[in-house]
Amino acid sequence: MMEPLTDRPLRGDGSVWEKAATCCSSAGLKTLLPILGWLPSYELSWLRMDLIAGITVGLTAVPQGLAYAEVAGLPVQYGLYSAFMGGFVYCIFGTSKDITLGPTAIMSLLCASYVEQDPVYAVLLAFLCGLIQISMAFLRLGFLLDFISYPVIKGFTCAAAITISFGQVKNLLGLQNVSQHFFLQVYDTFRKIPEARVGDVVLGLLCLLSLLGLMLMKRSLEPNPEDLPVCVRLARGLIWGLATVRNALVVISATLVVYSSEAAGHHVFTITGKTSPGLPPVRVPAFSEAMVNGTALSFSDIALDLGGGLAVIPLMGLLESIAIAKAFASQNDYRIDGNQELFAIGLTNLMGSFVSAYPITGSFGRTAVNSQSGVRTPLGGVFTSVIVLLSLAFLTPIFYYIPKASLAAVIICAVAPMFDYGIALKLWRVKRLDLLPFLVTFLVSFWEVQYGIVCGIAISGAMLLYHVARPRLKLRDHGVLVVALDSGLSFPAVEYISRLLYTEALTASPPRSVVLDCRHFSTIDYTVINELQDLLRQFQQCEVSLIFTGVPHTVLEVLLEADLPGLKHMESVEAALQALSASTSCN
Repeated sequence: MMEPLTDRPLRGDGSVWEKAATCCSSAGLKTLLPILGWLPSYELSWLRMDLIAGITVGLTAVPQGLAYAEVAGLPVQYGLYSAFMGGFVYCIFGTSKDITLGPTAIMSLLCASYVEQDPVYAVLLAFLCGLIQISMAFLRLGFLLDFISYPVIKGFTCAAAITISFGQVKNLLGLQNVSQHFFLQVYDTFRKIPEARVGDVVLGLLCLLSLLGLMLMKRSLEPNPEDLPVCVRLARGLIWGLATVRNALVVISATLVVYSSEAAGHHVFTITGKTSPGLPPVRVPAFSEAMVNGTALSFSDIALDLGGGLAVIPLMGLLESIAIAKAFASQNDYRIDGNQELFAIGLTNLMGSFVSAYPITGSFGRTAVNSQSGVRTPLGGVFTSVIVLLSLAFLTPIFYYIPKASLAAVIICAVAPMFDYGIALKLWRVKRLDLLPFLVTFLVSFWEVQYGIVCGIAISGAMLLYHVARPRLKLRDHGVLVVALDSGLSFPAVEYISRLLYTEALTASPPRSVVLDCRHFSTIDYTVINELQDLLRQFQQCEVSLIFTGVPHTVLEVLLEADLPGLKHMESVEAALQALSASTSCN
């Protein structure tokens, strides 16, 4: 009979009851809700720093949100719909004080490949990405990100920087009806240069120069020496502040210019146009869509259209966010919980889909601004979200006059630093073979971004598997053959090792014994056991020995349990050589 639930003891065997008790404990709750770890010790002096940082990032997030929606091929308000949920969710569930979640250039570019300029697709993609990422967190599948190598990441980001930047040239020139595909886009842009609008070109170049100048001014500012006069320190602080919010400053200035021009009846600029006013409605994402021709797309139809995006976008979102969180945690001397970060970004995407957000991730640029502004806790993200919400509530009529050229300038200046000019030279100098996944990812990404990532991962995986299947060997001849593996022995490599021993020892004239140095073995599987059984039989038939030395205890237990005929093992190579020498002398 099943014992009553109330009488069941809490076992220490990893049972459901033990896990439930752990989750309900104080430490378990702090792990699930990191806000419980820092909020009780929150100091009032931190509030000022979090407020300053939150407002500063908010003034950056608003123009970038509008711009990145353009990259995703969506109406500009969707960039702001996607920019505020992360601050509220991450404040409760996140473990990094610095990171800010929202739309980014790379995520917007990836989404553009799948959503086909359809907001229904974009919002449903955010919902499904959230579910996938939360499931990964519960299943602790974050280790999958480790299989995306650094050359693949750099190849993708370099290609993305070029693709995104060139994709905005049409807005700088005021061109219309330019293809979305990169190669056709290049062709259309150069073909239509004579159609460029002078107003857009002049305004776009002025915005670019202003952003570049402010960025260089900020970089030139060194830490304030203590002996500087107060007025000088205030002036340097003012310049730093203006340079930090340069995106907002440039977009506001350009919008005022356009508004004045439109009011005077001069339509010389390409403007954003009408946007949906006010806050987004809170509603369940649409799981189907009615088409103009009267037909309807079901959930399965949309899911099939999204296809590989359901794998690429969740993984790339997690990769980008966790990489940024780790970088700033290392810089500012604290640690993050990778699995909790998976949960936080997944929940942000899931909840964001209820307010018409498209998939988001961590933003490197805004996180850098957040950290430099002196943020102390994730509460800074709440103030950023409030700024975005206020913009949606009161400023959407002004969005009509935002020139597309200014948003293009913001995007170009934001993504240009992503292009690492020296990475190819570094890879060539350190390890030339790593250039292969880098170049494949870089080049294929111009065709389709997702294909570039997949091809790069496939090549990196093949290179990794090759090293596993063909481990390095050290062969020494002491009258008998001594074979040492630089790494362990796994089933992809056992056929290769077996063939080498057969060729070098058993087909020699006369056949000779082999001492196999197993110090680097960490695990062994049944395929290896089966091959070793055949190999030992062949050595016995040739009346020579195969001796295993330095076998770790866990591996030795498996070998003994397999009861291999003719198995010989010793503590060291020297002991095996002495035993074989004594045996030869006796014979």
